[in-house]
Amino acid sequence: MKTEELSLIADDGKSIHTYRWSPDGAVKACILLAHGLAEHAGRYARVAASLTAAGYEIWAPDHRGHGKTAAEGELGWLALKDGFRRVVSDMHCLADRIRTDRPGIKLFLFGHSWGSFLSQGFISLYGNELAGCILSGTALNRGPLLAVGGLLAKTGCLFKGEKRQSPLLNSMSFGSFNNAFKPNRTEFDWLSTDPAEVDKYIADPYCGFVGTFGLFRDLLAGLQWTGQPATIQNVPVKLPLYLFAGEKDPVGAATGAFASLALAYQDHGNTDLTVKLYPGCRHEMLNETIRDEVAKDVLNWLEAH
Repeated sequence: MKTEELSLIADDGKSIHTYRWSPDGAVKACILLAHGLAEHAGRYARVAASLTAAGYEIWAPDHRGHGKTAAEGELGWLALKDGFRRVVSDMHCLADRIRTDRPGIKLFLFGHSWGSFLSQGFISLYGNELAGCILSGTALNRGPLLAVGGLLAKTGCLFKGEKRQSPLLNSMSFGSFNNAFKPNRTEFDWLSTDPAEVDKYIADPYCGFVGTFGLFRDLLAGLQWTGQPATIQNVPVKLPLYLFAGEKDPVGAATGAFASLALAYQDHGNTDLTVKLYPGCRHEMLNETIRDEVAKDVLNWLEAH
């Protein structure tokens, strides 16, 4: 596997740090990988190694406010406005770059957690440009709490500043995720049943940070958009979709929101929908104890498409 670190210049001039993991031989297809909230793309090098061994090339940006894209003082902050859609636009700019560099090669989208929500928005706008989309640790986000949280975030931006961290909104968003796994060894036990992987996350300076008021403003606005029936109706019915999650994932599967998303795509008439739950597993399936099985399942789905 060949590893490169590139700088993608977005359409507003922002430099987006991007990893490209390439196979040693010919490129079979490309994958645009969207990471989750409070993490970064570099964490996906392990799964990239298994996919590049099968001929796939992985392009993975550090989203705004994350990883090496975040300038000083920007960790956990996306943009002055419309940050969620701004990141979706960044992903589309990268998709254009991939098509330029790899003309005629199929492009797949892989989104995990927040990356899966970004991907839900992406496929509603640009799904006809893809050969397929994989959503990991995903959910359908709807309900009045999104509006309540959004109002709190906007108020915080106004009175405290949009780059100020918000422990309250962080607690409202993630505070309950560990409840099902008491007694808790760490505050991130909900991520994986593998303690070593949880410890690696905690030790990573780019992981686990508290988001800003601005991030939560943009996140909650984005979730309201992707959860709308009209957004789902815009996804091409022939776009192949693969949804997977851990059965005990508090982000979606454990609450029924994962099943709700699958049902929404099914009701929309999607003609190629694959859904898989892994018993006893938590949020980060690529970092679970059965991660090799999960990576193999991802590869098998890609090979079939």
